[in-house]
Amino acid sequence: MKGPSRRLFLQLGGLAALAAACAPRRPADTGTFTPLRRRWREVTLGYPGTFDPEREPYRTRLARLGAKAARHRDAMTPARRSLWPDLPFPSLDATPARLRAMARAYALPGTGLTAEPGLGTAVGEGVEHFVRHVYAADAEQTGNWWDWQIGTPRALLDAAVLAAPHLTDTQVAALCEAVDTFVPESRLDDYEGNSTGANRVDLCTVTLLRAIAGSDPGRAALAASALSPVFLHVTEGDGFYRDGSFIQHGSVPYQGGYGAVLLSGLATLFAVLRGTPWEITDPAARTVLDAVDRAFAPFVHDGACMDLVRGRGIDRRPYGDHRRGREIAAAVLLLAETAPDPDRARWRAMVKGWAVRDTAKPMLRAAEGAAEGGDLAFHARLSAVLGDATVPAAAEPIGHRLFPMSARAVHRRPGWCAAVSMASSRVAHYEYGNGENLRGWHTGSGMLYWWTTGPSAQEQGEQYSDAFWPTVDPYRLPGTTVSTRRLPDGAGGEWGDTRPPAEWVGGATDGVYATVGQHLYGLESTLEAFKSWFFLDDAVVCLGAGITCRDGVPVETVVDNRRTGARLTVDTGWAHLDGHGGYVVPAGQPLRTLCEDRTAAGVTRAYATLWLDHGVDPDAAGYVYHLMPGSGPVETAARAADPGWARVLANTSAQQGIEVPSLGVTAVNFWTGGRAGGRAGGLTASDPCAVLVRDLGDGTATVTVADPRRALDGLTVTWDRPVAGVTRGHPLLHRAETGARLTLTFGGPAGHEGASCTVTVRFGASTA
Repeated sequence: MKGPSRRLFLQLGGLAALAAACAPRRPADTGTFTPLRRRWREVTLGYPGTFDPEREPYRTRLARLGAKAARHRDAMTPARRSLWPDLPFPSLDATPARLRAMARAYALPGTGLTAEPGLGTAVGEGVEHFVRHVYAADAEQTGNWWDWQIGTPRALLDAAVLAAPHLTDTQVAALCEAVDTFVPESRLDDYEGNSTGANRVDLCTVTLLRAIAGSDPGRAALAASALSPVFLHVTEGDGFYRDGSFIQHGSVPYQGGYGAVLLSGLATLFAVLRGTPWEITDPAARTVLDAVDRAFAPFVHDGACMDLVRGRGIDRRPYGDHRRGREIAAAVLLLAETAPDPDRARWRAMVKGWAVRDTAKPMLRAAEGAAEGGDLAFHARLSAVLGDATVPAAAEPIGHRLFPMSARAVHRRPGWCAAVSMASSRVAHYEYGNGENLRGWHTGSGMLYWWTTGPSAQEQGEQYSDAFWPTVDPYRLPGTTVSTRRLPDGAGGEWGDTRPPAEWVGGATDGVYATVGQHLYGLESTLEAFKSWFFLDDAVVCLGAGITCRDGVPVETVVDNRRTGARLTVDTGWAHLDGHGGYVVPAGQPLRTLCEDRTAAGVTRAYATLWLDHGVDPDAAGYVYHLMPGSGPVETAARAADPGWARVLANTSAQQGIEVPSLGVTAVNFWTGGRAGGRAGGLTASDPCAVLVRDLGDGTATVTVADPRRALDGLTVTWDRPVAGVTRGHPLLHRAETGARLTLTFGGPAGHEGASCTVTVRFGASTA
């Protein structure tokens, strides 16, 4: 430091030393907290035991961390309005982050400052200075509550724990007093408001760090016990649902934001507390282990976390989906260390598969380049998995996952993957807040994401990563039906307060195929429509009906909007995009196209857009098209020449359904109940529901039904096929009538949370 500022620092340090001599001492360490501090360092920093600091890339990364910490230490210039001249107070995030970086350099080997007393002392004095001038016990909480109760205290406490040998009792006592002011024990009394889900895990982490710093067994016990509500399945609001959904902010699907934070936090707490008096032993914690496969893995594609579960974070930075995918992978590998052997083996193979396939932003290289050495532990764990020949690289799973409680669906077939994002009375159109995602208005209007493999694998992995959100036309998101009425930034309300009145949103799946539907209401618009997606082997058949609007502007259905400069071929009844896939658009629907460069935020990206124009103020308009990911022009043209491949049985505001004879599939979304639902392809439903039947080709068939509205006490479905008997029932199946036709009566589907019920039947002799 330079002369005057260094003298001021020494004066402040002298006053602190005098105060320390007179201050009451913190509770005596009973012997439990010294190893707990060590365990915190081992788990969060990965040393010792996870990596060799003498090997690359760790040696170089550690040296860089040490050099950065030295610069921070030497530039400290304590003043009444700052600790560093370039970070004027309050700097609730940046100043604590620098102190934590310095503490990491102190705690980690190979930094050149390992256990260096001067650095440890500087951390303590920096924490003391910040607590005195900003994060003081008598300070007024202003701005974002998260900074005061989670972000700032966690960073300060982390720094204090890592540099513990050089913090005085007075410094620790002042920090603990400040934390107790903003995060009192009573903060964890009620599981509600902003003390749920990921926020609750963060608050428990802060409480545990407070316990470690102050050697407080009572707070350590509280930190562990207060996690229990997180483990319980919920039926509304924040948390995990039985179908694998995860909601935060009341109405936002958030596995790729708050969910990743929650998973990482729980993995850390499980590992840190293992073997201590506060080890997590709640049997309900199994929910977290199950969530890896049920809630998180379905939304990670080739190492990237899909944007439809990332809330307002989608436009935060380029390749944010890959960064979130790495965070989930890191949490899974850490969680695996304390999980049962079968989970551990399955998860290591799964993460290895993600890392091997992520060519757009290679996972291991990205972990190596993370700032401040924060990903060294993950890099080492991932490197070990990649180098272990006994761990296979798990392939992308095949099948369909439907999440009715969060209005999401994910479909995987060999060579491609698709996912749809909807909105309902329970799930927001979109989320914005803190100035983020101001134009995500239509992401819940049936946005259809998709990826394929082949020669454009690199481009596929970057499709929604490489400046997609700042450059895409927000009124033409792929798959959506929208009014082109101009909307103000942040239209609808903050923090997911944009739920439409739609109840029928969801569908039915047998785990292989699916029928998915959305009763669509436009955001701040008079638009109303009925949209259905039928997810099959090599295609998604998309239907729209009842498209009505009185906004005085055109309404469009966006067949696709790919971020690519690939050649687009358009022919009668079909179109093809080189390296991506094909589109079948039956006659009578003029397909409009546009290839353009779009520029925003200083970057330019090419787009190929295909859409159907329903005109100004349409009345009961509709559409039919097929998306064929990965198909070539020959396959696309052949499908267009075979209109009988998928026969449209109904496409109205009462029913939407198709029959695909080659797959033995008949699927119908019944929007209305009673006889008005009518017969379609041999199916009749007594009430609004989704029905999917599949002839398995071996003399048996499955009948799958669901109540997306969660409103029915009973449901009767009739299939006009001779059936000899039911070979596999379902707990909700009350009665089955077989013979010339099959009639199934289900009881209480409303309590099944929109989940699918599948029954297997055997055909009669006359149809064998």
